[in-house]
Amino acid sequence: MASNPDTSLQYALRGGTITLPETRGRLTANAPLAKLTWFKTGGPAELLFEPADAGDLAAFLSALPEWVPVMGLGLGSNLIIRDGGVNGVVVRLGKGFSGVEKIDGLTLKLGGGTSGVLASSSARDHGIAGLEFLKSIPGSVGGFVRMNGGAYGREVKDILVEAEVVLRSGERRVFTPDDLNYSYRHSDLPEGAIVTSATMRGERGDPAAIQSEMDRISEAREASQPLRTKTGGSTFKNPPGERAWELVDRAGCRGLAIGDAQVSEKHTNFLINNGNATSAEIEALGEEVRRRVLENSGIELEWEIRRVGLTADEAARDEAAR
Repeated sequence: MASNPDTSLQYALRGGTITLPETRGRLTANAPLAKLTWFKTGGPAELLFEPADAGDLAAFLSALPEWVPVMGLGLGSNLIIRDGGVNGVVVRLGKGFSGVEKIDGLTLKLGGGTSGVLASSSARDHGIAGLEFLKSIPGSVGGFVRMNGGAYGREVKDILVEAEVVLRSGERRVFTPDDLNYSYRHSDLPEGAIVTSATMRGERGDPAAIQSEMDRISEAREASQPLRTKTGGSTFKNPPGERAWELVDRAGCRGLAIGDAQVSEKHTNFLINNGNATSAEIEALGEEVRRRVLENSGIELEWEIRRVGLTADEAARDEAAR
């Protein structure tokens, strides 16, 4: 990153004005985020940064004042961005972070922006089994590592060797599964840290058999999930010994709607945007589902989908106070 003050740029954020040197990546002020999410809702990022590579990201974060919040954005699944947008910087990993490198006969190094589809198909091409389940998880490798993504009986903790991470300070670190202290849909990855790559190890397999398993997973998803709608993926975590969708169904929430936000008729642990839903409507629907499930079963569902940013009212108050 250039350090000549003559090439510095100023950006007005809600918390104050920041001055940053030019980067090799792309910086966009007041960047629309709705088009980058699966729900197609939500407000803008004060500043969107798309780094050229891990070094560019590390240099940028080290130059960013400590008071500026940072959030990573993958493929925009499992995410509600509230209508007032996101304060601070949103980091989005682009094509430069979607590479796949074969380390040995059973191990791949995957860029943090690599999709689950590309990760699993690359493993198939190299005759590596055990990564097929990644095809069924919407999102990218960085999000999988952060959330211990899983499906069909497997989780990221079962295949992760190590993850390369840029911390909020700009420091570059390598984390092992032990460092991340994985549990169900949770890791101890620090706030503001961005996963730039992950090394994953499978087992030897026949490419044809791997493809057959991937086909089975695809058919099961197609049959049971509303894949061709504007959705965010699984909404709630499965409570111990329970399935979230069954609890939602038993509470009478199948098809429940608020505005254009609706509980899927096909799979009740999915919320969908039927057209022009706002993030507020989607989140309110999720909270109403949680209320009804608690009333019906005594079980309090926990959100799996991340909800970030400001409501429209909060953003308006912030602007009025500037």
